[in-house]
Amino acid sequence: MTAGPHGQAPAAAPTGDTRPLTNSVVAHWEDGWRCRVQAGGFELVVDEPPSAGGTGAGPMPTEYLLAAMASCYALALRWAAGKRGLTLPGLTVTATGTYDGPRFTRLQLSVTSQAPTEQVEKLVEPALRVCYVSNTLAAAPPIEVTVTE
Repeated sequence: MTAGPHGQAPAAAPTGDTRPLTNSVVAHWEDGWRCRVQAGGFELVVDEPPSAGGTGAGPMPTEYLLAAMASCYALALRWAAGKRGLTLPGLTVTATGTYDGPRFTRLQLSVTSQAPTEQVEKLVEPALRVCYVSNTLAAAPPIEVTVTE
């Protein structure tokens, strides 16, 4: 199996096991609009700005969503370039979301690099095909909520 844009192949399920692989993060509410999140051995702080009643101790949840989108796509572009023997010096991906009520109605990715524009443009579609975050957002699965003791 070839390594993907995340640097490694997904862990294989036991032989004969057809269940999908899963990944989880855990958010602990602390106070006000602030949560502490455990993700992959890291601790993240999520908060709202003071203007929205938070303390500004961390990015807003929607900023983390945009960060996931921008960083995943940057890694996917780097992977697609590497598969073709190309480099993308100065690669920067900016994700922008347009709010309409309690959701984004538009998501945009803007890519810049010191590589020739034509070279980067040829990587746009291959990178989109392997970007987990943009693929998930493009065909959003239903959200299932369970309450446990």
